[in-house]
Amino acid sequence: MSRLSVQSLDSPSMGDRLMELCRELYPLHRSLTGEGVRATLRRLARIAPIEIQSLPSGWPILDWTVPREWHVEEAYIRSPHGERIADVQTHTLHLVGYSAPFEGTVDRTELDRHLHSLPEHPDWIPYRTSYWRETWGFCVPHRVRASLPEGRYQVVVRTRLDPSGVMNWGELVLPGRSAHEILITTHICHPSMANDNCSGMAVAAYLAAEWARRADTQHTVRFLFLPGTVGAIAWLALHRAVVPRIRHVLVITGLGDPGPLTLKHSRTGDREVDRVPRRIAAQLALALQTRPFSPYGYDERQFASPGFALPTIVLSRTPFGEYPEYHTSADNLDFIRADALNESYQFVLRVLTALDATRHPVNVMPFGEPQLGRRGLYEAIGGHSHTREDQLAMLWVLNQADGDHSVDDIVEQSGLPRERIERALAALEQQGLIRWLEASP
Repeated sequence: MSRLSVQSLDSPSMGDRLMELCRELYPLHRSLTGEGVRATLRRLARIAPIEIQSLPSGWPILDWTVPREWHVEEAYIRSPHGERIADVQTHTLHLVGYSAPFEGTVDRTELDRHLHSLPEHPDWIPYRTSYWRETWGFCVPHRVRASLPEGRYQVVVRTRLDPSGVMNWGELVLPGRSAHEILITTHICHPSMANDNCSGMAVAAYLAAEWARRADTQHTVRFLFLPGTVGAIAWLALHRAVVPRIRHVLVITGLGDPGPLTLKHSRTGDREVDRVPRRIAAQLALALQTRPFSPYGYDERQFASPGFALPTIVLSRTPFGEYPEYHTSADNLDFIRADALNESYQFVLRVLTALDATRHPVNVMPFGEPQLGRRGLYEAIGGHSHTREDQLAMLWVLNQADGDHSVDDIVEQSGLPRERIERALAALEQQGLIRWLEASP
């Protein structure tokens, strides 16, 4: 059904390009706001023509407020013996995200109140944030924390929370023939974690670049590169007029680990955006795991919140929290793989291509069954050897043509051959009994 062919799932060059972009994104110190986010968006904009957007700190967005912009100059802990036991210059995860400024000396007991570690993984650094509570903290390997001697520790957290700053995100809108939209979104706020979410950013950027090269697409496709939660809330608050035009939302994240591809369903689990990935996986004989919707996760929580209720899925590999490296320093460049990135990219591209190509008939006389006989529809097909099935095909189309069911859905639901459904569609359209949703402005 695609107007353009898609690269095969074993294309190695794309995997290498995605891996290289992840390497460039990995060391940048990202958070909800700040120069690390802008540097990330500038790098992504070299792949696709992404525009960097902003909102001022303090701006009201639904029940939230745009946070102050966080700046980090330096942050470290110096032991009683003079060595640095944690330093943000060594690893961005050492500093708790959004740590408030602090400089002074503390004893071992007081320091420990501000330390975070993972006893079950004593050599890994955890990822922790304090976006909405003003404090400071450091994350260290547990073996380091457990070995700290008594004494006085010098703590330096030279950060700034700027109330006159901004929150940035990236956006790219690629118009199609219709104003109906497909939205692809990924989060950009995590520092130095390769799978979560350098992989999602890299895949989204190259998808945007590919889609920007395509001509004569059906849907308008919008790509968003957002700070998690608050970025999605800000975008929704600013774009309420756009929301009714959005047909599908794909949240993409965690696309580089060696686990299987995973689909997290929409709130209802029965929307077209749920069905298309399953169909494509079946066509490609790919093992696609599925998960039911949960309000805990990524930005599907915001796009699928009751007031917006957008059909939103998550496409990932191993779901968040189901691999031990999640939100730790072990989610590094050695954890992700070029072949996994490539497979993820090709799969999401096929899903996007299929969603764009879908057609949705709308019954223009949905109250009761229109009188087909006086329109000559029965007679027009009366000479066919399978007249009964042709009549049944028209009834299936009229019954399912509600704007939510695609032609593929009707074929699947009816169990009739595609050519019979297509013939019924043509006959009904000729008589003005159906229109196409995609033709609407």
